[in-house]
Amino acid sequence: MRAARLLRMALLIQSSPGLTAAALARELDVSERTVIRDARALQEAGIPVRAERGRAGGYHLAPGHRTRLTSLHPTEAETLYLGGLPSALADLGLAQAAGTARLKLAATLLPSLRAAAESSVRRFHLDAPAWFSEPAAPPLLPALARAVWDDRTVRLSYARPAREDRPARTVSRDYEPYGLVLKAGVWYVVGRVPGEGAREAAWRTYRVDRLTALAPGEPFTRAASFDLAAHWRTEAERFARVLLRTPVTLRLTPEGLRRLPDVLGPASTEDLTPGPPDQDGRVTVTVPTESEEVALDQLTRLGADAEVLAPPTLRARFAAHARALAERYRG
Repeated sequence: MRAARLLRMALLIQSSPGLTAAALARELDVSERTVIRDARALQEAGIPVRAERGRAGGYHLAPGHRTRLTSLHPTEAETLYLGGLPSALADLGLAQAAGTARLKLAATLLPSLRAAAESSVRRFHLDAPAWFSEPAAPPLLPALARAVWDDRTVRLSYARPAREDRPARTVSRDYEPYGLVLKAGVWYVVGRVPGEGAREAAWRTYRVDRLTALAPGEPFTRAASFDLAAHWRTEAERFARVLLRTPVTLRLTPEGLRRLPDVLGPASTEDLTPGPPDQDGRVTVTVPTESEEVALDQLTRLGADAEVLAPPTLRARFAAHARALAERYRG
């Protein structure tokens, strides 16, 4: 365990000179005190690790030194073959390049490690698209991926769907594409509108399948501090909160309360605080939902285990829905 950590620490210092003890502690998931002890252990093993003070300080290797501790453990070789989704690579136009890279990697591995790496392909398959949806790569995705690789501004046109508060329309703007995200079989591009600085509003996320036109422009300078995974997590959480704009008050049976998280999802029910049960054993809760239309579609799955108390317009919709069902099944 410690030997693997020491190896990783040496490689981190080699690839990113100037990492502080705090930064190394975060990367290695240890304390700063452990980092200091490990640096001393590397020095004793003959690896010239130096800790420098000052603004340009941090940990460095002696000039000209490069560690040769680069052999792979079988588990590391296995995980290399799980680094990408086959369907995603095909969508991006990289399937052939990825296949060639795997062949080159296999050719450089020892026979025992080659067998370990190939065994992972036989044991694991990563399938990104959701069930009952036919995956189709957006036609502009390969060109957009090239712009992402090249840090090149694009002029894009985006079909913005209609909402309750606005009609459908097409938007065109210059855009700096920073990264692509595949979420449940749907491709998204994350980027920034040039000229708007570091403002939060400057960052925009678009569904790639809604792009109607794309023209490459001039190169842009990528913000070195941008972290695509961290940005996506923050945006996904914010998006889930923004969507839930319509509070709904329900009276639920115990079975309805048990099934509610499965019906509405965790974003609507993570702060669920049911009131005390009434004389019939039912509890009253208020939950955020996306809209009355979405709430009607979701909550009808609970049948008689849920009664809508508010808003009155949604209660009226449920009453009309119940009357239509009764009429349909009468006799």
